[in-house]
Amino acid sequence: MNTNRRHFSRIVFDAPCQLQQGDRQWQCDVLDISLNGLLVQMPEEFDGEPASPFEATVMLNSQGPRITMALELRHQEGNQLGFHCSFTDLDSVSHLRRLVELNLGDEQLLQRELNALSHPD
Repeated sequence: MNTNRRHFSRIVFDAPCQLQQGDRQWQCDVLDISLNGLLVQMPEEFDGEPASPFEATVMLNSQGPRITMALELRHQEGNQLGFHCSFTDLDSVSHLRRLVELNLGDEQLLQRELNALSHPD
């Protein structure tokens, strides 16, 4: 029996990321990203407050667009942190949509995921 209830495809994506919580910041690497969140390598000096919101800025390249997300920490397993996206600005959604579209290669699947994002269970 498959108990995986994931509605969003996870895209393996190696990119630098800056996590922020209040006045604290950490540099880390993205392991995967979806329309609904991201998984990062936990920074060595990480001391974030799990119940408080985070913000992440994912650098798509050194000089170009970035994806910014407001996040909630959902799980910590070993040296990985899994976040749920609670808000993304329109520019970031456009960049993220394009990234997912290029990696999925399936317009219908992308459309289903976008519908799930705008109409959660």
